Amino acid sequence: MIKIGNKTVKPGDAILQSITTKEQKSILSLMSDYQELYQYYRLDQLQFELMFRSNTMKAARELDKSGAKFTTFKYSFCNKEYWDRLENGGFLLKPAVKPSTAIMDIIKNGSRYAFECSTAIAIVLYIAALYSIGSNRFDVLFSRLYLMDWQFDEDLPIHTKFGDDYLPGDVLHFNNPDFSPQEAHWRAENVINFGGDQYFGHGIGITNSSKLIEYLNKKRKPNPKVSAYLMTMITRPFYEGMNPANRDMESITEDV
Repeated sequence: MIKIGNKTVKPGDAILQSITTKEQKSILSLMSDYQELYQYYRLDQLQFELMFRSNTMKAARELDKSGAKFTTFKYSFCNKEYWDRLENGGFLLKPAVKPSTAIMDIIKNGSRYAFECSTAIAIVLYIAALYSIGSNRFDVLFSRLYLMDWQFDEDLPIHTKFGDDYLPGDVLHFNNPDFSPQEAHWRAENVINFGGDQYFGHGIGITNSSKLIEYLNKKRKPNPKVSAYLMTMITRPFYEGMNPANRDMESITEDV
């Protein structure tokens, strides 16, 4: 269910006529069909979220094609022109380097990078943010960008909730409870949801849930009892906090 202000809206309503792309219309349709309430004060907030979701999928497709490799934190590496690799396996932006240039280098020169799936999710969401807010604002917000596991900058807040109202652009999680201790990094796979049973998981690629589960099941301990499965858990950016229109309104309010 979608509400803008106090009014419930549906994909065919006049207020949503400006949303024309097939991808975004499919997201609207799912939102409308779910019992979950998607509440917005203004239309531009919904439009921004839909754009960010589309950009998340775009970034995931680009990362999939980039040539960036999958590895554990211990063996991670990065392009030293833009990043310092820390002892924990994370990447810290070098001083005087534009964040927008460095994050896009991962797409352009993927063969110079290797990381695990949680950092891959962070990279996808940062690139989606860049596409959604532009390089000037991105460079101001993320001037000391740090890529490591689930450690996100305060200007890209994310939240996780339990539920199964999966939407394209969501981060979803496949759990592998009987993972092999020798390959503990396959205890789970974090993925970007494309809808239509298609997902991007770094180290696996873009595929469906059956193939993802089949892959994870090959990474289990001897005599496993529980198959890998898609969790009813969803991670999403706090889209409202990223929306430039909201930030501009806050500035106006503060000035007044």
